Amino acid sequence: MSFVLSASRLMKASEVVKHCREVKRNPALILMANAQAKEDIEKIKKQQAGTLTA
Repeated sequence: MSFVLSASRLMKASEVVKHCREVKRNPALILMANAQAKEDIEKIKKQQAGTLTA
């Protein structure tokens, strides 16, 4: 199984290696991060949608 690591900030190579090592040890972290990202995207979409008024 392959994954793509995306960072929202610049990271040192040692930080990336540390993060990858942690994820390899505990694959559940990927699932948790994915679920959190999906929730955040849904919140943003709901905020952008606005409300319809008559």
